[in-house]
Amino acid sequence: MKSKRRIMFILLAVLALVAVAAWMMVIGRGHTVYLDNKTLEDYQGQEYKAYERVVITVKDEKPIKLGKRERGSAIWIGQDFKMTVEITEKKGDEPVVKEVSIKLPYSVDGIVVNLPAYLAGLPEEAWYSEFVPAVTETPDEEPGVGDEFSMGDGLGLEGDLGTGDI
Repeated sequence: MKSKRRIMFILLAVLALVAVAAWMMVIGRGHTVYLDNKTLEDYQGQEYKAYERVVITVKDEKPIKLGKRERGSAIWIGQDFKMTVEITEKKGDEPVVKEVSIKLPYSVDGIVVNLPAYLAGLPEEAWYSEFVPAVTETPDEEPGVGDEFSMGDGLGLEGDLGTGDI
């Protein structure tokens, strides 16, 4: 009887761990959401201009203030990204406040949202892209050549100072 009870407790513990792991996989996924206030040019023959000023509030964090051609970012855990957007379309206009909710893809960490395209109601392919960091390659330098601290730059013992000609 004791062994049956013990096996039951072990199975329940494993089942509980699997349930918690599955739940954390769904709600625990972190995303970096990049918010662009940039003009979307020539989407189906139309241009969607950047706003004069955008103020974005995500959760209780410090507001993100964007001018034209600027990008901000926010960290979000979960799939349902929510923000409050205060939009000033042109200089001198009164700001318009909108509540926005975006369903984030599970498999992507860095998501770029073009705000003028999204707020214009365009389809996802127009406003969504995956953030790909730019890779900067450093040239491989031969050690001791061209380095201001190196000995092999021609000013060492074989240079003008080390010839022994006085």
